[in-house]
Amino acid sequence: MATTFRASEHQHIRYNPLQDEWVLVSAHRMKRPWQGQVEPPLLTTVPRHDPHNPLCPGATRANGEVNPHYEGTFLFDNDFPALQPDAPSPGPSDHPLFQAEAARGVCKVMCFHPWSDVTLPLMSVPEIRAVIDAWASVTEELGAQYPWVQIFENKGAMMGCSNPHPHCQVWASSFLPDVAQREERSQRAYQSQHGEPLLMEYGHQELLRKVGESWILCPQEARNLTPKRRGDRLVLTSEHWLVLVPFWAVWPFQTLLLPRRHVRRLPELTPAERDDLASIMKKLLTKYDNLFETSFPYSMGWHGAPMGSEAGANWDHWQLHAHYYPPLLRSATVRKFMVGYEMLAQAQRDLTPEQAAERLRALPEVHYRLGQKDGDSNRLTTLTTGPSA
Repeated sequence: MATTFRASEHQHIRYNPLQDEWVLVSAHRMKRPWQGQVEPPLLTTVPRHDPHNPLCPGATRANGEVNPHYEGTFLFDNDFPALQPDAPSPGPSDHPLFQAEAARGVCKVMCFHPWSDVTLPLMSVPEIRAVIDAWASVTEELGAQYPWVQIFENKGAMMGCSNPHPHCQVWASSFLPDVAQREERSQRAYQSQHGEPLLMEYGHQELLRKVGESWILCPQEARNLTPKRRGDRLVLTSEHWLVLVPFWAVWPFQTLLLPRRHVRRLPELTPAERDDLASIMKKLLTKYDNLFETSFPYSMGWHGAPMGSEAGANWDHWQLHAHYYPPLLRSATVRKFMVGYEMLAQAQRDLTPEQAAERLRALPEVHYRLGQKDGDSNRLTTLTTGPSA
C-alpha cells in the first residue's frame, strides 16, 4: 500500500519561481536532538545614549564629523563605503574567464530613531511611518542616477550588525546585483508567458488557498483543522498589505511582504499604503520578537523595479516586495546554519513554511516587553511614546 505524502513528515523539494531555484524541505529533521552551537545570550541592556557610539545624536564619527542632535530619522554617507561614485574602470578583459567591469555607487546609513535601546517593533506606528517616508525619499533621490537602490537592515549581532543602534543601510549601484537580475528575469518571463506580474498572481493565489491545499496534510490532519487554516501560509493581512511565509521559503521563519495593489517601487506608495505598511511592519516584527522572547535577528531588504536611466522603460512585470530572512530555528540561541549541503548543493529547511506561518500567526501582536511590570514599567511606557520634544 502506498504511503500518503505528508509535508510535515516526508522530504520534498519546492520551486522558487522568483529566483529560479529549489529548496529541499526536510521537516522531520526537527525531531533530532540539537548538540551543535548555541549562541550567547543577547545583550539585555543597551544604553539609550552613548556619546561614544558613532550613530548617536551628537556623537563624533570616525571621519571627524559630528552628528546633529536628530530627533527622527538621520541619513548620512557611510564612512567606510563598499561603493564609491568615482572608482576607475578595470579596463577590457584579455580572456573570457577573467572578466571584470566597473562598479560605482554610493553607500548611506539611515538611523531610525535617536535612542539606541529601541528597535522597530518598539517604535510607534508614526515613527515607523517616518522611516518608510525616508526609505521612499532616498530611493527616489539615488534612483535618479543609479539603476539599483538596495535598502537593507541587518538586525542583531547574529546577522553581522556591529552596532545596536536602530539603523539600516542604503547601497546604490551602477549595476544590477545578481539577485536583482534573477528576479528581473523571472518576473519578466512570467509576465510574458501569463500576462500578469508574478508576485501579484502569487499573492492572489495565497489568498485563495487559505481554504484547501489538502496535499499539505494527511486526511486525518486536514479534518482536525478548520478549512480556513489548511495550508495557510499567510501570517498577516490588512487593507493594503500581505505578510506570508513563502511556499519556497529557505530560512526558518522567512517572510515576504507584498502590497495588494500593483506597485513597482517604494516612492509610488500612497499615504494610506504607507500608514498601513507601518502598522503591519510593527505587528510582524512584534510577532518575531515574541516567538522566542528576544530581539529577533534578521536581514531584510526591499526590492523594486530598476531605476536610473532606464526608469521610464516598461517595468510593469515588477512588484515591490520586502524579504525578511531571520536565522533563528529552535530558540533564541539555536540558529539555522547555511553550510555544507546548502553551500555546495541547494538550500534546505527544517520545518515546513506552513508550520512556520502557523506559529507566527498564533503569536500576540503586543510586544512581550510591554507586558513586563515593576521596575521596567516606566521605561517601557517611554518606549511606546517616543522621545519627548
